[in-house]
Amino acid sequence: MNTSSKFVVATHIMAGLAGKRLAYGPMETTKSSFLSRSVNTNPVVIRRILGMLRKAGLVISQTGPDGGSRLALPPEQISLLDIYEAVEEGDIFHLHYNSPDECCPFGANIQGTLCEIMCEATSAMKNILAQKKLRDIAEDIMNRSGITELVAKGYTPDQIQEQFDVKCGKLVKKKVV
Repeated sequence: MNTSSKFVVATHIMAGLAGKRLAYGPMETTKSSFLSRSVNTNPVVIRRILGMLRKAGLVISQTGPDGGSRLALPPEQISLLDIYEAVEEGDIFHLHYNSPDECCPFGANIQGTLCEIMCEATSAMKNILAQKKLRDIAEDIMNRSGITELVAKGYTPDQIQEQFDVKCGKLVKKKVV
């Protein structure tokens, strides 16, 4: 049984875009190459999910050398449910792939019993996601990581990334022009 990670990746992308907006203003864009590095996945995966978010009206993307993506709305107006509904399709839970034995009292009744529980669980999850705003997620990440302090000190996005690269032991070679 497969579980989709599109919601988690989309929330990661949206939190990154929200953080950039909170730190540097609503017109700041982020390149898919940066997002793919952050998520640690192929840029094609990022662009595919950005396409879903764009279709849902949550993201604006620009092409070209100065292109990138940014939030279409303030992060306090975007809920985690908005993100979930933009990228996930179908039900959260799935009943049997093969019909259970109708001649068995358990097989004949399991799906009806589970449907009620799964509907209740789905409703509870969606209610929680609807209450959680993207701004809260982005601010929590920025505070936990120290980005809020670095922005207050005037660090640029590249300088912040450099700080994290050094912290993680990644050597960054600067281009000599």
